[in-house]
Amino acid sequence: MSEFEAIILGFVQGLTEFLPVSSSGHLTIGKEILGIESSNLTFEVVVHAATVSSTIVVFWKEIISLLKGFFKFRMNEETGYLLKIAVSMIPVFIIGMFFKDQVEALFGSGLLVVGISLLITATLLMLTGIIKPKERPLTYKDSFIIGIAQAVAVLPGLSRSGATISTGMMLGIKKEDVAKFSFLMVLVPVLGEAFLELMSGEFSVASAELILGFISAFISGLFACKFMIAIVKRAKLKYFAIYCAVAGLFCLASLLF
Repeated sequence: MSEFEAIILGFVQGLTEFLPVSSSGHLTIGKEILGIESSNLTFEVVVHAATVSSTIVVFWKEIISLLKGFFKFRMNEETGYLLKIAVSMIPVFIIGMFFKDQVEALFGSGLLVVGISLLITATLLMLTGIIKPKERPLTYKDSFIIGIAQAVAVLPGLSRSGATISTGMMLGIKKEDVAKFSFLMVLVPVLGEAFLELMSGEFSVASAELILGFISAFISGLFACKFMIAIVKRAKLKYFAIYCAVAGLFCLASLLF
């Protein structure tokens, strides 16, 4: 991977991490277009850490408020919210602990899995315009169900934000609340995975490319995160559903020619 390719892929990751179009799927598509043959997760983990950093910058006031409430060491709204985030992490923790090798193998599976997963993402996004229950606050049960959606979204091409936000909206969670929860619930798992990957020292990509990819993903992620929050408030997800359907069909069609 060249430095230019790292910048391009970092930009793609930052832009698509928050939009419900699958960042992992677009990284796979980008690698196919650029002719990069690598199934190692090091670069993916680093650029995911960059977009998590973007999330921290965008939501820094909310994060500080949550931490202040938590360190009062009593049950309050902030502590309850953090417990819901902890509950949401249980499914992805199980996947990471017991199915890491299988997940890594999927990232080298090419466009077939990506194409199918993008079509699933499109279906989920379209359902948000059909299933419209009465809006209500987030519960612990909701947190676990949304966590399952996040765990399933480890498949390349299945959008994490698309899966979690659409699941939350179909459960009846307030749109603004589910968007914020979707972006905050991923902080600890991704940062933890990035830390373990960096500590292993087993890099298939040079340090310069990792740094450039990180910076590119971080900057584009800042803009995409703010943009996605505005989009969810207006419930304009059908356009992303159309895009995912077209992209998924393109991936599958490319395998035939």
